[in-house]
Amino acid sequence: MLQSGFFDLTDRFAKLDQLGDPLKALNAVVDWPVFVPILAKGLKKEKRSNAGRPVSFEPLLMFKVLILQSLYNLADGQTEFQIRDRFTFLRFLGLTPESRIPDEKTIWLFRESVKVRGLHDELFQTFTAFLETQGFEAKRGTVIDARIVEVPKQRNTRSENATIKEGSMPADWEKHTAKKAQKDIEARWTQKNGKNHYGYKNHIAIDVKHKFIRAHDVTAANVHDSQRFEPLLDRRNSDPAVYADSAYRSEEAERLLKRKRFKSRVHHRSWAGQTLTRRQQQQNRARSRIRARVEHVFGHQVKAMRQTLVRGIGLARIRTRIVLTNLAYNMSRLAQLRPLCA
Repeated sequence: MLQSGFFDLTDRFAKLDQLGDPLKALNAVVDWPVFVPILAKGLKKEKRSNAGRPVSFEPLLMFKVLILQSLYNLADGQTEFQIRDRFTFLRFLGLTPESRIPDEKTIWLFRESVKVRGLHDELFQTFTAFLETQGFEAKRGTVIDARIVEVPKQRNTRSENATIKEGSMPADWEKHTAKKAQKDIEARWTQKNGKNHYGYKNHIAIDVKHKFIRAHDVTAANVHDSQRFEPLLDRRNSDPAVYADSAYRSEEAERLLKRKRFKSRVHHRSWAGQTLTRRQQQQNRARSRIRARVEHVFGHQVKAMRQTLVRGIGLARIRTRIVLTNLAYNMSRLAQLRPLCA
């Protein structure tokens, strides 16, 4: 067999650059060292002795692995395989075909560490601060919306589902730890447009000008959008206007916006026995053109990032994955905007 050399690899990367490698663009616009202090502090372990195997992989490398995983919605095993298989993945991580590659268990353990220490939120906030230093402050108002994130359906009996809805765990599961570990008692069913969905919700707030996700929250799928309205209000936006669909419209929400000095651009809704006036219909149409920008964000996550089904058990794990997905989206968005600003 012919053995590839250094120049063969260089030529291969040059050809990939000609074809357009989105990961190279991502590497160029993200200041990765800004994440190092959080990763180093949050993942620091107390060293009990000099014995044992040293840490295998740098935290920043593993963090970039999680970003890759989020960009393409890969399971842990697939993530390991794709890193070994793809030259673009290797270059993104700063590895070579001869480098040691983190296996799926290492990837799972690292993500668990991020989850347990709550680092996903700190990492997201750090990148938001980085965006502001690059001139991408939140401007022209805030758009708020939510998307259902489906997870693998649980095959439970009716009595088991009834117990779960009451906030308890079936007694039989307590006796079988292996079964218990595979059961999600926090995901919920909900209905949208006549279809049933099972999982969680990704609540986000974006700024109108740049379409970056500025705030987020994760809940079970049956939580109404309006219940997570207040935490998503962005005081840092230069424009106090808040756009949202009619699901967020209520007298309580309007009072909240007025009290906190935001300008309501929430869609009008028709109540029982009432219809919208012509002026309200015109306002809704005008607001729809702006509110549609949040659909572009969700569309990118679903189509480009393949976030149609997220694998994980429990709110904490799903939250970690969704926050990392929101962060990965912001990184991709920055790579899109950078050439336009150059």
